[in-house]
Amino acid sequence: MRAVLVANPMATGTSARMRDVLAHAMAAELKVEVADTGHRGHAGEIARDAASDGVDYVIALGGDGTINEVVNGLLTTGPAADLPALGIVPAGCGNVLARSLGLPTDPVEATSVLLDGVREGRTRHIGLGRAEDRWFTFCAGLGIDAATVRRVESTRTPGTRVTPWRYARAALREYFLHHSHRTPALTISVPGQEDTAAFLGLVCNTAPWSYLGDRPVNPCPQASFDTGLDVFGLTRMRPLPTLRILAQLFRDGPHGRRVISAHDVPELTISASEPLPLQVDGDHLGEAEQVRLRAVPRALRVVPGPGT
Repeated sequence: MRAVLVANPMATGTSARMRDVLAHAMAAELKVEVADTGHRGHAGEIARDAASDGVDYVIALGGDGTINEVVNGLLTTGPAADLPALGIVPAGCGNVLARSLGLPTDPVEATSVLLDGVREGRTRHIGLGRAEDRWFTFCAGLGIDAATVRRVESTRTPGTRVTPWRYARAALREYFLHHSHRTPALTISVPGQEDTAAFLGLVCNTAPWSYLGDRPVNPCPQASFDTGLDVFGLTRMRPLPTLRILAQLFRDGPHGRRVISAHDVPELTISASEPLPLQVDGDHLGEAEQVRLRAVPRALRVVPGPGT
């Protein structure tokens, strides 16, 4: 069987030597071609060409951003039965998709699990989300969460690890210095429900949404690859009530009068009163005033961990 290993040389959890070791290990089960990424969007181009070439697996070695690019490249013309299966060797900071699929976060261990899956023919179809024409695997958001991602990306040196505390500091700066606490900038529109004004709009395709170290952060605890999209929003964001709700994300999930939540939603729209930052899978994509999001069932075939 043929595979293309899409490797991000700037990923924080790997190196050229690690890539070569992993590729050598994969060669025991697969005919592997290694392709390093050289610029933003390159992983998607490699994956698109690999899909056109009819390979059996496209394996992403990198973080969630690299994986998102690979997914968008595989699905350039939409889901299809003959697309390569996606394999993941996580080498980033969050590795949210890999963890959601039951994969180890250590690249060597993840490669071993991947090769077991290849030998066993273990694959699984998962549903994905679309934010306009961009596919996402685990989350999308408009507003303060995307502004936080933008701030971190703008100050990050390529190849350096971003700690959860760096995201927390960036979120606090956005909240206190650049965020209005009086007038909600967003409107969340779910078909069949009344439009809701919100300060925060986050859409999840799986749970958890992210991790603080090893602790899962769960704004949408019911979200699943096997259902539609889940929505989390806040109608108010005053400091003390917001802190209480944030604490709930580490327990049984958010609840209360200020919380907007919806489960298994086929589609929705988030609108803004002005252009605001947009993120998908933790990557800043620019600014938008309106984003249509929809769920696409069984969009992609992946190699999961055992038992998932």
